[in-house]
Amino acid sequence: MRTPRRVATLAVLLATTVAAGCAAVAVGTAGVATMAALDRRTIGAQTEDTEIELRVSDAIPKTIRDAGRVITTSYNRKVLLTGQVPDEAMKRDAEAAAQRVPNVRGVHNELEVGMRVSTTQVATDSATTAKVKTAFLQQKDLNTNVVKVVTENNVVYLMGLVTQAEGQAHASAASRVSGVKRVVTLFEYISDEELKRISAR
Repeated sequence: MRTPRRVATLAVLLATTVAAGCAAVAVGTAGVATMAALDRRTIGAQTEDTEIELRVSDAIPKTIRDAGRVITTSYNRKVLLTGQVPDEAMKRDAEAAAQRVPNVRGVHNELEVGMRVSTTQVATDSATTAKVKTAFLQQKDLNTNVVKVVTENNVVYLMGLVTQAEGQAHASAASRVSGVKRVVTLFEYISDEELKRISAR
């Protein structure tokens, strides 16, 4: 790793705290820069992912109105849709709306057809995401900062730029976390040579 492990640990814990909706944490410019540097995406891709999430989150309600609950996650310009919609037609409409957003390279449509999950389940999913990140942190051979974790209705989705070996190790660690029903890997796989080039940036 290019930074001391304690810096990586701080970055993961900070991201987990924000995702879980805990107390607000003031993040300075240096902290943001550190987290960005630990990410294997280019700065441009990270910026575009933020914009894509905002644009998709704005576009989908216009398509399905208040009939569903759709969570948008973008990683390296690929969009993951999770949540619930009433029927297959709205599931397709949500995907089409996401696909029309500029710079989106693909859409993983993991929306469930059915009733919205309860607020209790949402809280449970946030806790599961935190537990998965902690599991990564506890294994010295895992790079905790290159995998994005999303949990929906006890299903864990993993996104990131990883080698085949890294992807298998992260998926295995996530599958052993209590409460995880299933692990879905949505990785973009890179070679060891590509990893060296990314690490040298």
